[in-house]
Amino acid sequence: MTDKAYDPERDGAKMHFKDAMSYGDYLSLDGLLDKQHPISTAHDELLFIIQHQTSELWMKLAIHEMNAARNALVSGDMSHMFKMLARVARIFEQLNSAWDVLRTMTPADYTTFRETLGPSSGFQSHQYRMIEYMLGNRNPNMLKPHAHVPELHAVLAGELARPSLYDEVVRYLYVTIDGPGAGVPDPQLDTPHAPNPDIQAKWKRVYENVDTYWKLYELGEKLVDLEDYFRRWRFNHVTTVERIIGFKRGTGGTSGVSYLRRMLDVELFPELWHLRGEL
Repeated sequence: MTDKAYDPERDGAKMHFKDAMSYGDYLSLDGLLDKQHPISTAHDELLFIIQHQTSELWMKLAIHEMNAARNALVSGDMSHMFKMLARVARIFEQLNSAWDVLRTMTPADYTTFRETLGPSSGFQSHQYRMIEYMLGNRNPNMLKPHAHVPELHAVLAGELARPSLYDEVVRYLYVTIDGPGAGVPDPQLDTPHAPNPDIQAKWKRVYENVDTYWKLYELGEKLVDLEDYFRRWRFNHVTTVERIIGFKRGTGGTSGVSYLRRMLDVELFPELWHLRGEL
């Protein structure tokens, strides 16, 4: 006779896991916790590694949620899309909080291991690039750092070949206001989304008629909320870098703080921000 399946309500806390899945088994913790390999003997290098590895895990979840949100929008499942967009905004809130930990590292701490990084740099993160591409900030030139890994290059190039999340939002905006035969702007596949006066006029109509276009209004505010947290993430990034290395050139060869400051001017959903001055 086989033992009954474990029932936490009946059996209480389980203390033996010889033939059962444990917490560590489910999360593959042996492999996960064995992925931190400082190159130097510097105390703060482990902090630096874990900061960036955990950020990559949060970005993986953000990509998962944005893919699902885009698919939900295309299929007309707005309720689930709103939930996913709200989750993405909170993921960026988590990413923002992580900078607070990294800022405990002083310039003197960082110089003890900075040379071990070689030419590696955060701007080479393919997941960060994917997030930008999915949201509509598309620069094909930024495929180059990933050419040495054909699989990653192909995934990013594939994203450039399909409408971004914001492209799909714009399509939904036009079809909802003007009907199924609406003339929708062409997706901006391989170029950053540029402000479009006609799109802005459509959003203005929504914000001036909230009761009529409540779902569109809610969608617009979800996107603004998401970009708000994303902008804070960029700002915290540049502030942390300036605090730790000043205006030195970045390890990957960028101009460092100057490069990051230029990124602060990038608008993902410009029409949703610009219309506010017209209301």
